[in-house]
Amino acid sequence: MLFTIFAGNVEAKSHTKKQVIAHRGASGYAPEHTFASYDLSHNVMGADYIEVDLQMTKDGQLIAMHDETVDRTTNGTGAVKDLTLAEIKQLDAGSWFNDKNPELAKPSYVGQQVPTLDEILTRYGSNAKYYIETKSPDVYPGMEEELIRVLAEHGLMKTNKLKKGHVLIQSFSNESLVKMRQLNKKIQLVQLLDRNQVDTLTDAQLSELKQLVMGIGPNFRDLTADNTKRLKSYGFVVHPYTVNTEEDMRRMNSYGVDGVFTNYADVYKRIVNEK
Repeated sequence: MLFTIFAGNVEAKSHTKKQVIAHRGASGYAPEHTFASYDLSHNVMGADYIEVDLQMTKDGQLIAMHDETVDRTTNGTGAVKDLTLAEIKQLDAGSWFNDKNPELAKPSYVGQQVPTLDEILTRYGSNAKYYIETKSPDVYPGMEEELIRVLAEHGLMKTNKLKKGHVLIQSFSNESLVKMRQLNKKIQLVQLLDRNQVDTLTDAQLSELKQLVMGIGPNFRDLTADNTKRLKSYGFVVHPYTVNTEEDMRRMNSYGVDGVFTNYADVYKRIVNEK
C-alpha cells in the first residue's frame, strides 16, 4: 500500500493507562452498534471509548453500521447507500443477535434501531470519548465533511476536546485520513492496517505516516514484541483490533500496546485494573 502524506507534524498523545476500546459497543453481549450495546459498554462497563463504524444513507445521514449492507445485522436487505434513514429506522437491528446467541438473548434486544451518529453523540454527550471509523469512504462522497459537521454541532471539534482525545478518527483508507487532516489540522488520526501489513511497512513509510497520524491500528494477530517496539519507537500509539480472549489481552499488554479494541470491555478493563 502506498501512503499519501500530508505535511505537518502530528503529536502522539500516548496514554499512561491502557485504553479500553469497546468494539461496536459491548458487542460480545449485545447487538453491535445499537444503544443496547453502547449503553452496556459506556454506562455499565465504563469503557474508555465508544467505537463507531460509519456508513452513509441515501439521504446523506451518517449511521452506525459495520457493513455496507443491512443484511447481516438487521431484518432488511440492501446497501446502506441505497436506503434512506427513514427506511433504515424501520429495521430491527437486534433480533438477529438473539437468534445467533440464544444464551445471551434478551427481549429488550428485539426492535433495537440503527442509531445515527447524531443520536449517539446526543445520548452520551461531549464528555464521552469516541473512536470513529470512516468505513468505505470511497462509496460515500462527502462523508468526511459531514462527520466534521456533526462533531462540531456537538462541541467535539473544540481544541481542548481534540487535545484530550475525545475524538479519534481511524480508517483503512489513507486517502480518507488525509482528507480529515485537510479539513482539520488538530484532529487525532489512526491508520488501520490490514492483516499481514504491519511488517511490510518500510522505515520510510513509517516516518512519513508519522507526519499524518498519531496511532496505528494493526490486526492483533500480526503483533509481536519486536514489531510493537518498532511502532512505538516512531512514537505511534498502538491499538490492535479485535482482542477477545484474556490470554491474548495479556499478551498484547506484555508487548506494550496502548490499549485494545475488544468485544468484551469488562474483561479487558479488569485486566488493566489488576494491581
